Amino acid sequence: MNKWLLRVSVIAISVVAVFLLKTTFFAPEELVVEVQEVGLGRVESTITNSRAGSVRARNRAKLSPEIGGYVVEISHREGEFVEAGDVLLRLNNSSQLAILELRRREQETANAEKNRSCLVADRAGRELRRMEQLADDEIVSADVLDGFSSASQTAEAACQAATANVARARAAATVARIELNKTVLRAPFAGVVAEVSIEIGEWTTPSPPALPVPPVIDVLDPESIYVSAPMDEIDSAKIQVGQPARITVDSYRDLRLEGRVSRISPYVLDLQEQNRTVEIEVEFIDDEFAANLLPGTSADVEVILEVNDGVIRIPTSALMEGGRVLVLVDRVLEERTVEIGLRNWDFSEILSGIEERELLVTSLDRPEVKAGARAVLDGR
Repeated sequence: MNKWLLRVSVIAISVVAVFLLKTTFFAPEELVVEVQEVGLGRVESTITNSRAGSVRARNRAKLSPEIGGYVVEISHREGEFVEAGDVLLRLNNSSQLAILELRRREQETANAEKNRSCLVADRAGRELRRMEQLADDEIVSADVLDGFSSASQTAEAACQAATANVARARAAATVARIELNKTVLRAPFAGVVAEVSIEIGEWTTPSPPALPVPPVIDVLDPESIYVSAPMDEIDSAKIQVGQPARITVDSYRDLRLEGRVSRISPYVLDLQEQNRTVEIEVEFIDDEFAANLLPGTSADVEVILEVNDGVIRIPTSALMEGGRVLVLVDRVLEERTVEIGLRNWDFSEILSGIEERELLVTSLDRPEVKAGARAVLDGR
């Protein structure tokens, strides 16, 4: 009996020892995973630009004087605000002023000649009328009357010619004033001077036909800022004017700015070695903030097509191929196949396959994270 009890005791101790070894030293190591509790929220169906868009100013003018000359005044520098019509730059205008003065003097001379000629014509007309009365009384001959008639007509023609010369002189003075005005470069609209690429004393040359010359002053209106973005032609039928959009710009990467589609290009842009795209324009809702953005900054646009609020959603990054997800249940990873509704880069709507408050595995970057593996929460 004692031997039998001893054997039973040895076997029991061995079984306990093996169990302890399996559950301690030889137990498989549990994975540490990151999870997120499934909850309710907002999911949007969106489309994004296929290439980087750009911040632009709708009112932007790159200006150069219409005529050549050297600069004698630069009235505003980079960053200064200007009103419409403000002087930005002046060229030397001594030649234009001299020509305008000459044209004014010619106009005065033409006016004086007109006055003289028309006075002569008026007197000749009076003389003709007196001769006509004398001819009626048969005091002067028809030949004398004919001479006075010719003289009156000649004087009237001289008066008309002098009047025409006055109009010509006035037009010449107008041309001279226009040429003088060309020596002054003015702001076409209220805005900010973005760039001045010329200095006082430097010469500027007007652009010859078909050969553009770099502008000397760049003016833009900060209140006309918008984003131009290329969208894939496949998505062109989904985009409508007035749709809400979100904008991100490189200078404010942490901000998502509200916008609205204001224009869709009427044609598809076909550039060699690039996907065909449709350009859209998106206006900022916050005009005050948009005024701080610099034209030329890269920007991305996300056009919002459809929105569902208060639905079960999960991070899109937690979806695996075939609409599968991993859920942590009682320290074991369980695979589920879910039905997906709306989705975007951030969130996907779940119609079935997973319930609210379940623990969704989000750390899928390791091959050992798979269905059936034992796991614990990160930090526990």
